[in-house]
Amino acid sequence: MSDIPLAPWRSPLARALHRNRSLVYARYVQLATVRSDGRPANRTVVFRGFLELTNQLKFIADTRSQKIDQIWVQPWGEVCWYFPKTREQFRLLGTLEAVAAEHPNHALLQARRNLWRELSDAARVQFAWAEPGIARSETVASETVAIEISPPDAAEPLPNFCLLLLNPTQVDHLELRGDPQNRYFYSKDSEAGREAWAVQTINP
Repeated sequence: MSDIPLAPWRSPLARALHRNRSLVYARYVQLATVRSDGRPANRTVVFRGFLELTNQLKFIADTRSQKIDQIWVQPWGEVCWYFPKTREQFRLLGTLEAVAAEHPNHALLQARRNLWRELSDAARVQFAWAEPGIARSETVASETVAIEISPPDAAEPLPNFCLLLLNPTQVDHLELRGDPQNRYFYSKDSEAGREAWAVQTINP
């Protein structure tokens, strides 16, 4: 991970996060991926900040989940993020990278470990649950039976814990307040360098 300049869309996004900070759900985003049959898949995930010295967004995932299987086949994904207080939307298109226990990059493995240590016990214990997406047994499925699982070790991630990174290549920022509304489109300028961005004001 090398030190790179902040992308120009980072400032309006940081401003939106700050102005909506009183809303817990302002850090919830919708992440869309592509199934192996070409159909879309969408779910809500929690934004965990930016990977240090990069413009990559951090999320967490379970390697046993369907979204990780989808990413192995088709790494493209898009985040849709709406901020109610400021009435603005960000759509971030890019490639997704799953940093699992066997990832070859030691710096990313350390970032995975650091993120695990930042989680609450309640967040960590989810990775000790049974495999997601499969049918529950009749006993466990009963609403009267509680699932008691001790929190995992806070220092070392469980093998199925995954750091999920989104590396944006396009960002669409729509401001719904005002008349007229404002919309800005950011795109990576591949000819000017891997972290050079072009910005254009477009019709909402």
